[in-house]
Amino acid sequence: MMIYDFFISIFHNELIAAFLNSIIPVAFIVPFALFAVYLERKVSAHMQDRLGPMRVGAHGWLQSFADILKLLQKEDIVAAKADKKLFNIAPVLTFVGCYAVFAVIPFSSAYIGANLDLGLLYIVAVSGFVVAGILMAGWGSNNKYSLFGAVRSAAQIVSYEIPTTLVIITIIIVTKSLNLYDLSVNQTSNMFNWMIFGGYVEGWHKIALIPFMFIGFIIIYISTLAEVNRTPFDIPEAESELVAGYHTEYSGMKFAMFFLAEYANMFAVSAIVSAIFLGGFQSPFGYLGSTLNLPWLIPIEQFFWFASKGIFFVFVQMWLRWTLPRLRVDQLMAMCWKYLIPIAVVNLLIVALIMVL
Repeated sequence: MMIYDFFISIFHNELIAAFLNSIIPVAFIVPFALFAVYLERKVSAHMQDRLGPMRVGAHGWLQSFADILKLLQKEDIVAAKADKKLFNIAPVLTFVGCYAVFAVIPFSSAYIGANLDLGLLYIVAVSGFVVAGILMAGWGSNNKYSLFGAVRSAAQIVSYEIPTTLVIITIIIVTKSLNLYDLSVNQTSNMFNWMIFGGYVEGWHKIALIPFMFIGFIIIYISTLAEVNRTPFDIPEAESELVAGYHTEYSGMKFAMFFLAEYANMFAVSAIVSAIFLGGFQSPFGYLGSTLNLPWLIPIEQFFWFASKGIFFVFVQMWLRWTLPRLRVDQLMAMCWKYLIPIAVVNLLIVALIMVL
């Protein structure tokens, strides 16, 4: 108990808290990216009836470490006719955009970097840095394939932010909150208080909301797949068409930053969907710490549940990558403008009507 109080007192010191809040997300992102790369290789291998990496470490678990060491040692090559300023800024800006999102993600009741009342709005805003970084990478590379990939990615991300925002507005109508921490705290007691089951609304409204909350959940998950350029929405990096898309000309640590940003974004969007619809850090079954009267154990359990939900949705993203074919550009835009946006608008209006009644 004394150790728990000591750590709580540390976070009350503003300078130390600011330093720790800037370090903790990086300390989570880097190991997660290494784990996710290994997981993706193994998931794809088992889906294709093969083994995947097996030689470096037991069952190949050190392969990701070997890859990152290789990238760190690679020569940093910049094309002669590239715009060097934009070329160098792009990977940093892209990583900063996804890193900034982690500031408002509630990992447990004991830790959230910045408990902003406008947390969801902040996420929509800072994700714009990623679009700017990708456009810089495409233009600064002075490469037609890179520019095609960058323009595709910008159009895709901007388009799919619309259904995402419509679902967020739907959540605001129900919860009257943009704070991710409050959303997680309020989805407590049991899993039937999760937003996908109508949240903590009482009476007939709760039952009426369930199908429309589920529709919102599906819309936002599809939209986040598109925003992180994952299959079937990975046309900005289409290997068969664009070599590697907007990061074709990058090597070494700059390429690693794009790589790191992609996997960090995968977890970030999964964590946001979990926080909005699936209780965030809340356990579906209650807490062992409450049963044993060990309050310090509850935040650890909450982090476990939060990370588990996020990793599960990352696994689903990998699963879809090796299951679905890539969409064409026109199909991708039709999916957003002809289907997701109209469905999200109708869903929003029906939820608003239910809450008014």
